[in-house]
Amino acid sequence: MKVYITLCLSVCVYLCEALAESDPDAILEDKDVLVLTKSNFEWALKQHNQLLVHFYAPLSGQSLGSILEFREAAGALKEAESDVRLGGVNVKKEKDLAASLNVTTIPSLRLYLSGNKNNPVHCPDLKSSAAILTWLKRRKGPSADIISNLTQLVKFTEEEDLVVLGLFKDLEEDIAKVFYETAADIADLPFGVTGNDEIFSKYEISGDTVLLIRKSKPDKQFEMGSSTVKTDLVQFIRLYEMELVTEYNGETASKILNSVVLNHFLLFINKTEEGFEEIYLAFKTTAEKLRGKVLFVMIDVSEPRNGRVMEYFRVRSEEVPQIRMVNLSNHVQYQLPSDRFDTQTLLEFCLKYLDGKAKPKLQSESIPENWDTQPVKELVGMNFEIVAFNHNKNVIVLFYAPWSSESRALFPLWEELAEHFRENEDVVVAKIDVTANDVNIHLREKYPSIKLFPAVYSERVVPYSGKRKLKPIVTFMKKEIEKAKTDKAKVRYHTLTLIDMDFIHYAHSLCICYRRRNGGRNI
Repeated sequence: MKVYITLCLSVCVYLCEALAESDPDAILEDKDVLVLTKSNFEWALKQHNQLLVHFYAPLSGQSLGSILEFREAAGALKEAESDVRLGGVNVKKEKDLAASLNVTTIPSLRLYLSGNKNNPVHCPDLKSSAAILTWLKRRKGPSADIISNLTQLVKFTEEEDLVVLGLFKDLEEDIAKVFYETAADIADLPFGVTGNDEIFSKYEISGDTVLLIRKSKPDKQFEMGSSTVKTDLVQFIRLYEMELVTEYNGETASKILNSVVLNHFLLFINKTEEGFEEIYLAFKTTAEKLRGKVLFVMIDVSEPRNGRVMEYFRVRSEEVPQIRMVNLSNHVQYQLPSDRFDTQTLLEFCLKYLDGKAKPKLQSESIPENWDTQPVKELVGMNFEIVAFNHNKNVIVLFYAPWSSESRALFPLWEELAEHFRENEDVVVAKIDVTANDVNIHLREKYPSIKLFPAVYSERVVPYSGKRKLKPIVTFMKKEIEKAKTDKAKVRYHTLTLIDMDFIHYAHSLCICYRRRNGGRNI
């Protein structure tokens, strides 16, 4: 569906731009959005005193959502007969225009005022049509609702889960203006302001203060001073607008991605399974100690809509609970090297990461020297498929996690298994650390797991679920190896039969041609 929508948007935008090129002076509209080009941009600035311009790349995943939201906002403004017009620039097609305007961030919004193209207002990251409309409304003022009494306060605090309330003795002083400027830029949160003495008393506040109210209860407060600037207040709000642990969903996704905290600690867990409460409590307790340094995010793997984020991080529901650390500036991932999820283990890992001592999770480790000279072959992501899917070898693989005591307990058994098949050149006994190496097969069970890759022409994978002892594993392998030999022989016979049939048809055709050319005589 997303691909379909992208295609439709692209075709529509392309047609509008093509029509615009046929008449350089025309400014065409696409769903109430002006189609801006190099030839008509200056003209558009002269025609519209307030022009909000969306710079986008039509096939970009991020631009797709912003195009739809921008169109919705444009329709609402046109219906309201607003003085603000919205225009769009396809930076992939209008490269010269984008370069002349020094556009470097895609997608992005700029508000051009009074025809001045050199000093636009750079808009904050507005993710929704509602945020766009709120931002434009707050620019005209007032940027915050005036709260005059306790009744209005109750109504305001119940408006959203999180609201921002400014308490100032003088609503016209300079320090209050910093609050108004902040409210104008943070369009995704409700802002209220008051000078009412009863409200000051209710929250036991005496000086100029900004209060974050979560679910109608005061959560965090910021004391304003003469040296406070807008960036200080924005930093405070963005830092504490998230709960100690934020559950990832459609409503919180954009806030998580736009958080000022770039280190994200992700807990993948099934909320319906036993043990959830204990792990969640340890996770939340750790979050209290690292607020401002690490953002703690929980992802419920039992929620079907979280499949995309699980796919991105290569986390399977069978492997949870699992914890990853990721930095949004470089997207490098780090995996908790433990199957314990107590507060001490989580805190030690976070501190190790913050000190730069944690090892990143790689798609593949480097191939070890002499990896194939030992009885048990040590595989990594880069050589896994070459070894496992060799149609001349029967390969038994132990998928393990190095910190798992259950995994380590199988290492002696694996050495014993390798010794058992030492004289059999058709059998390879191997293991791979699945926490450090990605493999392109579906591992249905948690590590450690055992799988046999038989010597057949197809990429067959046979899981082993019996007792983890030498005799039953050997019995399992011999049975599957014999089956593989039979299947491989059938494939070979079938292939040879097809070749023979092709030869017969070919020979028959030659005979027919010979008879036709020689008056019906046989060869």
